[in-house]
Amino acid sequence: MEKRYFFGVDVGTQGARIVLVDQLGELVASEAQKFELSDTFRQEQSPLIWWTKTMEMLSSLTAELPTWVDKSDICAISVTSTSGTVIPLDKQNRPIHDALMYSDPRSAAQGERCQEIAKRYVKHGYTGFNASSGISKMCWFVDTFPERVDDIALWIHASDYIVGQLSGNYHMTDYTNVLKSGYDLETLEWPSFVCEELGLKRSWLQDIMPSGTVVGTLLPHLATALGLGEIAVVVGMTDGCATQMASGAVKPGDWNTTIGTTLVIKGVTQKNVIDPSGTVYSHRHPEGYWMPGGASNTGADWITIDFSDDLESLTIAAEALIPTGELAWPLRQEGERYPIMAPKARGFMPEGISRELLFAANLEGVAFIERLAYEMIEALSGEHVQAVYSAGGGSNSDVWLAMRASILNVPVYKCKEASGAFGAAIMAASHTYYDSLIAAAAAMTTIEKEVLPNPRLQPMYAQQYQCFKNKLKDLNYI
Repeated sequence: MEKRYFFGVDVGTQGARIVLVDQLGELVASEAQKFELSDTFRQEQSPLIWWTKTMEMLSSLTAELPTWVDKSDICAISVTSTSGTVIPLDKQNRPIHDALMYSDPRSAAQGERCQEIAKRYVKHGYTGFNASSGISKMCWFVDTFPERVDDIALWIHASDYIVGQLSGNYHMTDYTNVLKSGYDLETLEWPSFVCEELGLKRSWLQDIMPSGTVVGTLLPHLATALGLGEIAVVVGMTDGCATQMASGAVKPGDWNTTIGTTLVIKGVTQKNVIDPSGTVYSHRHPEGYWMPGGASNTGADWITIDFSDDLESLTIAAEALIPTGELAWPLRQEGERYPIMAPKARGFMPEGISRELLFAANLEGVAFIERLAYEMIEALSGEHVQAVYSAGGGSNSDVWLAMRASILNVPVYKCKEASGAFGAAIMAASHTYYDSLIAAAAAMTTIEKEVLPNPRLQPMYAQQYQCFKNKLKDLNYI
């Protein structure tokens, strides 16, 4: 069989990764680097840092490819990055300000205004704008730096910057990136309130294409420097959706949980799932379906912050301690956005317990938030969650997978290579080698592990979960 290869680039909050995979999903090579960031990296980052690291990784990876890989067989590249991160560009496509990160809370007031206005104009689309939304950050920048408004030529998203640097085309983005920038995925147009009420200029807004669309080819000077041919550059995608693709959850009825810095839940449905509260929102699937879900501020960041030094021993200990019977919610910042909308929410943990028990209780707390999210989705969609495809760093823990299967009461599947970078590679292949995303994912993803609910743990976790929900109610979070 002739081989064809695809690059996937993932630009995260604290680092980036590139993979090269073949048309059957076999990993050929990968490279990862951390960013050197300031203390304010959750608010602003220089996109030049992302691009510098991307080129360093591409150069290193292409220079050290196995001898059996023919560079002329590398077909396409695509990019994934954070949702809600935006960058203002000038007429020369240069950033006039650092990227405003999704985690920057300074645009909270603008988010409230965007939400209030959107609800008057949009009947069935997304209106849950908040501080993490791209459109809120655009409005914040205009309000905060009025002297820079005349310099703005275009607003783009994080993955768009890398796509633009690769291809020279900054003016196109995909369905997933624009959801939180105000684009109406039902009508497939920019609604009038974006310009008429919020004051953003139409010329600042990108053209929108389905995910997987080819938007250009690798710039000649980059192709020469990397020793590559005229490979296709495919429009980018948000990291949560890209990881969903990599997990194999691409057909109606499939669901995915990605546990990284944050917890992201996505699924595929036949119809748009409408949530009046805006807590659950739906991306548009490249093939016309819908991808409902949400992104939580709860995730696995607390592991890196508090438990990374002795993670292996803690994981071993946790297996013997579950179910803990303790109530913990390891939310490391103020405010939650999914599955509950509580801007002032704070996490909680039991006092006077061992480090090992606290670690295990925190794992359970994240799984309880995950179950709460799926209960909300089932209520809104009328569909039953049959199984969950798992991705992200959290899927590498066997004890966490077992815990989650028993708390969710469904099988949990872990794919062989379920990462944002791998999802980007699937997108790169979806319309350059295959004729659809579903076909690409079917050929390129492999289930590595199936974890079933444990009958011994299920009843105890059902009781503990109810206590967890009662505590959230007592705190007025739900």
